[in-house]
Amino acid sequence: MRRSRSVAAALASVVLAGLLTACGSGDGGSERSFTVALTEPDITSVPLMEAVDQVRAAGYDVTIEETAEPELAVEGLIRGDYQFSAEATGPALMAISRGAPVRIVADMVGNQWAVYGDARADDCGDLDGRAFGIFSEGAMATAMVRQWIEETCPKGARPQYLTIGDSETRAQALLAGEITATALEQSDVAHLAKSAKGRSLKRLADFRQVFPGLHPQTVYADADYLEQHPKPAQALIDALIDVQRKINQRPGHLAGLIREHLPDTYSEDTVEDIAAPYVEAKLFNAGALTPEGVQDTIDFFVDTGAIKPMDVADVADLSFVDRNRRKKGGTS
Repeated sequence: MRRSRSVAAALASVVLAGLLTACGSGDGGSERSFTVALTEPDITSVPLMEAVDQVRAAGYDVTIEETAEPELAVEGLIRGDYQFSAEATGPALMAISRGAPVRIVADMVGNQWAVYGDARADDCGDLDGRAFGIFSEGAMATAMVRQWIEETCPKGARPQYLTIGDSETRAQALLAGEITATALEQSDVAHLAKSAKGRSLKRLADFRQVFPGLHPQTVYADADYLEQHPKPAQALIDALIDVQRKINQRPGHLAGLIREHLPDTYSEDTVEDIAAPYVEAKLFNAGALTPEGVQDTIDFFVDTGAIKPMDVADVADLSFVDRNRRKKGGTS
């Protein structure tokens, strides 16, 4: 695999200045209370939101805070303002590599990203010099896009990256021909497929196949909180795995949870179509995270130059999913 220095530069730039100097200024949670930070909640956040409701019902005092970007959630974990978050793995790994007391504890959602292009693009080589929409320079999807182009496109072929932060705006720009390609989540693809123009788009790469061991979105936590309060941490992970097991086993369950937790995010006539690919591909499986998967994810970021080599023990605490696996007899 060739190292993409542009990826390294882009990812390194998102680590907040002075991040590690802010350690310990929050209240740190307690044995009966903790805070979960979510970044612009969408369908991928729904299982965790439902898990929070379950632990609340069990007597825990849990607050959900929304942040504008994953880097701010990681900063809050380091300060002790939040005890858990679930979003892009990259910012968490970069903070950990610089000594932050953060640990990955479970998977949030499988690799749901794919590159789609319009009629002008039959393969990666056709993207040379053309506009490619990205969320941001530091986004996980951008890292995968850059690495895929580095490895797949003809030597020297490079698109012109255009930052369009909102996924819906990127999708509309693709349909309008303002960009030639972009990386989309499953929910975006399902929404586009309902339009005639959307059905004409071509999938140029499925990142589940391109990066089979990569876990782009994970649940991570304040390492000190995990050590001091393992019981509420276990309760949250158990609840998350239970919710995801029901999603995978019960038709319509995910769609119902979307309606409950995000009633204004998706229109009623699209909810079933948006939920279906996540259920069919079993993208929700928090308990499936293994040491091998964590190491593959570390290696991806090491290869980009964004972090130094690390061992799984430096990055993750999988004892919570391991205990659930032993108790339940397997993953969902």
